[in-house]
Amino acid sequence: MERDPLTYTIIGCALKVHNALGNGFQEVIYQRCLEIELRNTALDFAREQEQEIYYYGTHVGTRRADFVVENKVIVELKAVIKLEDVHLAQAKNYVIAYDFPRGLLINFGARSLEYKLVFNPKHTV
Repeated sequence: MERDPLTYTIIGCALKVHNALGNGFQEVIYQRCLEIELRNTALDFAREQEQEIYYYGTHVGTRRADFVVENKVIVELKAVIKLEDVHLAQAKNYVIAYDFPRGLLINFGARSLEYKLVFNPKHTV
């Protein structure tokens, strides 16, 4: 699989934040710092963008994505010691519910930055 320049840039921004702060802060601190790093790139992004959720065409609610980058990638942040299956499931559900081609789950809470790329099976990336 080829390296995707968009997700590669996002992960690079997250690495800068984690290298500067380390682990141990609340998620919102990492979110604010990642916003600063993303602002330093040429990427178009929105923080805490509300997304509508539909069930078979019926609007059933809204959720806020931590970041939407280039209207192509949903970024979900965590600050936990260890990523668990429930975190990955949440990221996958967001990608599918928001109908984005892919998403990134990024965890700042571990000693080393953790990230997982998730794909929407309805899209070819």
